[in-house]
Amino acid sequence: MAEPSDIEIASCFNATFARSHHTVLVGGVLAPYYLPAAAPHRSIIRYRENFAASALHEAAHWCMAGQHRLRQRDFGYWYIPSPRSEEESAAFLAAECPVQALEQIFAEAAGLPFRVSLDDLGLELSSRRQEFAAEVQARARTWRDHGLPRRAQGFVHSLTGRFGGRSDLQAGEHDVDEAILRT
Repeated sequence: MAEPSDIEIASCFNATFARSHHTVLVGGVLAPYYLPAAAPHRSIIRYRENFAASALHEAAHWCMAGQHRLRQRDFGYWYIPSPRSEEESAAFLAAECPVQALEQIFAEAAGLPFRVSLDDLGLELSSRRQEFAAEVQARARTWRDHGLPRRAQGFVHSLTGRFGGRSDLQAGEHDVDEAILRT
């Protein structure tokens, strides 16, 4: 079976969440962003160009966001483009670890390969890449062992149902927000 395209992933997401959560996933932009909307309009998650990995990554951000973050443009997160200072890089990777771990689980559910991203060419070529990959793997194990946020579990179920990937995960009882990201 061929790997799913970004359009197929977005279609799966939209079939799962457009009605229930009034949120759609759409590609075709140079820089991803999240735009919350007031009823009756839908919130829009935009992912980069036509990249399946970007669709999964942005879906992971949304699936983890608590109600406070869902009301803020780009979930209220900051972004500092590379090159970053050592301190800025550490803060960025700490915030990205749980998101990329969830993205990895989504990729497995869709039958896609997963590769961590440090979003900084200097770091990509350093030993930090291996350390970060191990941190993402450990966080993915934690998600698997202790359950996923409700929306993430719903998306995993949809992805595995449509694309036949891995789905040995338990549902959690919560949406994820800042306090859980620190664990």
